[in-house]
Amino acid sequence: MRCLGGVPYVSLVATLLCFSGIALFCGCGHQALTESERLIETYFTRDHQDYIALAYLIEYFQYIIYGLASFFFLYCIVLLAEGFYTTSAVRQSFGEFRSTVCGRCLSTMFIVITYVLVVVWLLVFSLSALPVYFFYNMANTCHTISILSETPSSINQLCIDARQYGLLPWNAVPGKACGMTLSNVCKTREWVFRMTRFLLVFQFFLIYDLYTAAFAGAGMTVLALLTFTVSTTYNFAVLRYLGRKGISPRC
Repeated sequence: MRCLGGVPYVSLVATLLCFSGIALFCGCGHQALTESERLIETYFTRDHQDYIALAYLIEYFQYIIYGLASFFFLYCIVLLAEGFYTTSAVRQSFGEFRSTVCGRCLSTMFIVITYVLVVVWLLVFSLSALPVYFFYNMANTCHTISILSETPSSINQLCIDARQYGLLPWNAVPGKACGMTLSNVCKTREWVFRMTRFLLVFQFFLIYDLYTAAFAGAGMTVLALLTFTVSTTYNFAVLRYLGRKGISPRC
């Protein structure tokens, strides 16, 4: 019971939440970017030069995703370890504790870094909503096409313009999908491996689901970082309180 009492449950929950959020954001985001490039290349452009900037941007984002996964894996472990060492139950188990200048400096550094990461991930969370919004509008258009499938003349008036969302330059040809082309986008299928078997799914809706999962993962990461901020701030307050009793000049 004394060992269980020394577990920093808030930091532990935040770590698990951060791992889950980063795994969703990085895994689903990476695959969604790859599928989006294929979709735009097939249906929205005819010239490779029209989407080469987007292709490079997607490649850079995928490398950034690799770095994010590695960084947050290590940073969450460090914050969890800091939570273990500053838990009051651990201090009670191992006797008298003397706060050090180095310990308080480390706690301050963790607070500042975590706060900056919260601000950055709020921006990432907001930006990750943009592809969800694009594919949400596209899903509504696909639903309208399925309703008006018996009247081809009405379908030709429905379009999705990728240039309006900044995905392609304004001089890209055609830059948009209309009518039967858009209908083919909505009905494009591909084989994917799920639950030990291959399933035939709609490529467009698969991308939509991947971006939605990445958006949810970004939200979970923001929540985890906010929890870490509260935890590290509390740990710093405890260290300052203990520092009034006795401060050791060495770490």
